[in-house]
Amino acid sequence: MNDPSAPSGMSEAEAANELMRLAKAIARHNRLYHAEDDPEITDQEYDALVKRNEALEAAFPHLVREDSPSRAVGHEIAASPLSKVTHEVRMMSLDNAFAEEEVAEWLARVRRFLNLAEDEPVAVTAEDKIDGLSCSLRYEKGRLVRAATRGDGQVGEDVTGNVAHIADIPQMLRGKAPDVFEVRGEVYMSKQDFTALNAAQHEAGGKVFANPRNAAAGSLRQKDASVTAQRPLRFWAHGWGAASEVPGETQFEVMQRIAEWGLPISPDLKMCGSLDEMLQHYRGIGEGRAQLGYEIDGVVYKVDRLDWQQRLGFVAKAPRWALAHKFPAERAETTLECIDIQVGRTGKLTPVGRLAPVLVGGVTVTNVTLHNRDEIERLGVRPGDRVLVQRAGDVIPQVVENLTRDAKREPYAFPDTCPECGSEAVAAEGEVDVRCTGGLICKAQQFERLKHFVSRGALDIEGLGEKSIAEFLDLGWLDKGPGDIFRLREHRDELLEREGWKEKSVDNLIASIEAKREPDAARLLFGLGIRHVGAVTARDLMKHFHELPALRETAEKARSSPSGGGGPSAPADGGGAPSGAPDRDGSDQSKVPLHHPADGPPPRAGEDAYAELTAIDGIGSAVVGALGDFFHEDHNKAVWDDLLSEVSPPRYEVETRDSPVAGKTVVFTGKLETMSRDEAKAQAERLGAKASGSVSAKTDLVVAGPGAGSKLKKAEELGIEVIDEAGWAAIVAAAG
Repeated sequence: MNDPSAPSGMSEAEAANELMRLAKAIARHNRLYHAEDDPEITDQEYDALVKRNEALEAAFPHLVREDSPSRAVGHEIAASPLSKVTHEVRMMSLDNAFAEEEVAEWLARVRRFLNLAEDEPVAVTAEDKIDGLSCSLRYEKGRLVRAATRGDGQVGEDVTGNVAHIADIPQMLRGKAPDVFEVRGEVYMSKQDFTALNAAQHEAGGKVFANPRNAAAGSLRQKDASVTAQRPLRFWAHGWGAASEVPGETQFEVMQRIAEWGLPISPDLKMCGSLDEMLQHYRGIGEGRAQLGYEIDGVVYKVDRLDWQQRLGFVAKAPRWALAHKFPAERAETTLECIDIQVGRTGKLTPVGRLAPVLVGGVTVTNVTLHNRDEIERLGVRPGDRVLVQRAGDVIPQVVENLTRDAKREPYAFPDTCPECGSEAVAAEGEVDVRCTGGLICKAQQFERLKHFVSRGALDIEGLGEKSIAEFLDLGWLDKGPGDIFRLREHRDELLEREGWKEKSVDNLIASIEAKREPDAARLLFGLGIRHVGAVTARDLMKHFHELPALRETAEKARSSPSGGGGPSAPADGGGAPSGAPDRDGSDQSKVPLHHPADGPPPRAGEDAYAELTAIDGIGSAVVGALGDFFHEDHNKAVWDDLLSEVSPPRYEVETRDSPVAGKTVVFTGKLETMSRDEAKAQAERLGAKASGSVSAKTDLVVAGPGAGSKLKKAEELGIEVIDEAGWAAIVAAAG
């Protein structure tokens, strides 16, 4: 079996299987954390899963899934009795590595980004990564004024009263501190205290926690601070957020100041001057891991110089200047008791293995995703088999090996009909997923799609949860699709007669729905569940088109392009990329649709539309094909038209920083001598500009270095402004 942390050397089937595991694992952990307040993993581990997913998608772009977690940004706070707090500086997560080679590549990327010479030293801090709940402590003039959980990075929960009972957290800092300083770290519970707490909980008939991290999370996020006061919580600082003044020029210096103020930091925080020192420190911590009094799951490296951290900046949800080096996965044997089939909102049939409970890496595992029909055949698993299970990266439950494969039993028969609606279940040519062909007649798909539409990442309609959606579907009130949600007010009197519904709850639901009559266009687009169009892609599309009709018109034109994908083999619900042999960028050149006048514009217009879409950063042929397939189906167009007859999204606009290039499209070409291309693009984005990889009539500015070729020539032909690297540096400096 391939190392689950390394995309290189993986087959396409293995990549598809792991992407399946990642998507399901992340969705499950979202539910555990936000809906059940019973998390199994840290926030950093959660985001490490997301980054792993992104790495695989980069290596296999044609396998990007409709439910890909890389299409969603952050994870909103579920309903909570605690008040919400907006972080002044976003609480980021960390990229992760599992192999020493990945650490070496991270260090090399840092050098490339900063344009450093090979012999220029890069000092890095290294410290053990405690397994706890992220928390930010805001001190003003040395006094603690607010404590907040990480939440989705932008908005957390106010736990100020709760942390007052944590002895490690001082209410007043020792010595002189800046006027404003936010200390960030982890709230955790020691192994010994965790064991004692669980014993007391069991004795009292209370909740028994699966691991110390869960115990810390559940103890801190209490509405009643007196409950927190009874729990033995600890705190460990590892960084900072908003600060009126940073007391040092390096990571190490500032961490020493934090310790001097009276906050605990890692006793294993160390300065490393080379890759060998970093890895030696990692191995040493790993060897002593079992003897520690608290749970850790890896080592965190950070570039020491703060001016370099500032230059490196951030990508997606994590800083470029930090990396979590995780410890290897743990394994255990258990019995596969049965295999259940779940139907998702795209009709995909997902087999779920039900296990005899087994402890793996400190967590009790009872379920494991078996991914798809091919994975079941590869493993040869059947109910009753003994299997070896691991949590990849100490997180993802997966079957590693079937230990009783040779036992004489009938192979598992994967269903060829949908267990929900009885429709035929098939896999399109070239795809590994088996899907129900029932479309919107399948209650499972209707339910999952509507649940997605009203979720917090999409329209965020409060009060319309799973139970209500299921009830309204059974009553036939949501048969036409999401547009029916906005007609639920017509059923007010009927709803008042139903058990569990009172006048206040009905009116609150209707008010919540009516408040979304002018929804954010990107959220609405994401909520439709078009394959490959997640939250981030939806925003990227709307930044360009501003209005939904313009997007639809261009997508329909692009489908007529020989490059635009689509064709008779695409799933009827627009829920899949075209079949056939995909090329490297995910498009399918073997299924080019023949153009017909009745199909729309001629190929030239289609090519222009296709080029316009793919010129948008982050939009590739897979997205273009999925959009074209969606709008090619009559029932999808009917759902779209019906929905837009009920809602009126305002023109989509994005606030940009006040700079000379805000809102403009900038292209960098040629060799940049004082910075890397990535750093230049990051600067452009910080100034509110869009960094594009190609020159077109919509390009506003070209920054050309030595060796600029065809892009510079095209810019000159189009009369686009061209400046050199020094001119760009002046723009950046002027913008502050």
